[in-house]
Amino acid sequence: MTRVPGVRQTILCLGVALLLPACSLLKRAPAPAPAAPVEASKPETPQMTPKMAADIELLIKVAQTRERLYQVAAPLLINNADLCKSYSRNLLGFTAQNKYSYPGDLVDAAQLGLGMGDRLQVTSVLAGSGAARAGLRRGDQLVAAEGRPLPTGPNAESVAGGVLGPLAASMPALRMSIVRNGDAQQIQLPVTRACAFRVELGNADNANTYIDGNRILITRGLMLMAETEAELAFLIAHDMAHNILGHPGLQRTTSTAAGMIDNLQSLRPDTSMLIGTGGLRPMPEKFDSAADALAIYLLARAGIKPDGMARFFKTLGENYPESVMNGYTHFHPWTASRARALDSALAELKTKQAAAKPLLP
Repeated sequence: MTRVPGVRQTILCLGVALLLPACSLLKRAPAPAPAAPVEASKPETPQMTPKMAADIELLIKVAQTRERLYQVAAPLLINNADLCKSYSRNLLGFTAQNKYSYPGDLVDAAQLGLGMGDRLQVTSVLAGSGAARAGLRRGDQLVAAEGRPLPTGPNAESVAGGVLGPLAASMPALRMSIVRNGDAQQIQLPVTRACAFRVELGNADNANTYIDGNRILITRGLMLMAETEAELAFLIAHDMAHNILGHPGLQRTTSTAAGMIDNLQSLRPDTSMLIGTGGLRPMPEKFDSAADALAIYLLARAGIKPDGMARFFKTLGENYPESVMNGYTHFHPWTASRARALDSALAELKTKQAAAKPLLP
């Protein structure tokens, strides 16, 4: 089955996904009667053309890369909610889109190649989440939550956020009405307490990450360098640690980083922003060392072995040296001191594990 997370993976304010705090609470109205069964939408099929085929191929490639990123991020976010402190939220653990979630010139490609229609449908279910435990599946169409109809058509994501976000924030589980393979079903979705950082894919070939205090963006180029899931997990955990420790705000480049993230999320980003440093500064050595030490614990608590990361960064530095101004090593040039911080944190962690002590930094 074709994987279907979309190109502009806007996360609903629903606690739906990995990564967004619930919207401000709305006053709950009495739940109406359960929604009547709704047939799966059957949109008119667009015509296949060479351009359409190329667009579909691109959408699928981006979708597969994003799916890898989400699944690696999921255990880090779910198993470290207590360490994320004020960044923890109740999330449902899935993403959902319709064809209008895509740029206008890709709406038909999303419909024809990814099976998108007017109704929101599940595009990714995160391992370990309430959605996964409840049996929600990719492709399920969302009809109602707690008896409240969910929107269709343009702007469905943002409007649905106003319904699902407050429910996820205030209830231990949500009664969802869905359509699966044409059949109406009811499913009870437990909420999951998790770190609410949004993890995004950057559609660029430079090898770098960007953070703005609430989001983490990993570029396509850096994901190619991370050959193992543990290496990719460490990149995510390191940036989670920076956000938890408040480093983006201390750097005073939050707005610049936010603009870079907004740009690189686009399927067709403005690559001129990657010339030079893009207005960003290298992370101070003490910030990187502190983030490395915390990241070791984030990995271990997520069930990921944190060994071998110093070797990974050495290889990364050889392929993208400090002189590459839009590359990872330019912004994190402290390879030797980071190796020491990693080794020290790893030794401390293993001592605690051997003594069966809580894995707290």
